[in-house]
Amino acid sequence: MKPDDPLLKILVCPLDKGPLALLTPEDVLYNPRLRRRYPVLDGIPQLLPSSGEQVTDAEHARLLRRLTDQEPRP
Repeated sequence: MKPDDPLLKILVCPLDKGPLALLTPEDVLYNPRLRRRYPVLDGIPQLLPSSGEQVTDAEHARLLRRLTDQEPRP
């Protein structure tokens, strides 16, 4: 999955129905509101609630820094 994939605009977290952020190169979708990450295997997002993984506080902070670093700059 690539950051410009149009599918990213319609994918939502299966638990809170909010948007997800793609983290590359790990190839995971992340929901910072619930602190859950979902794998993308062979380009296919695994968005069943059971496939999501709760992250620790330290991992959440690391992922938020990654999201900030990935944001396009004007």
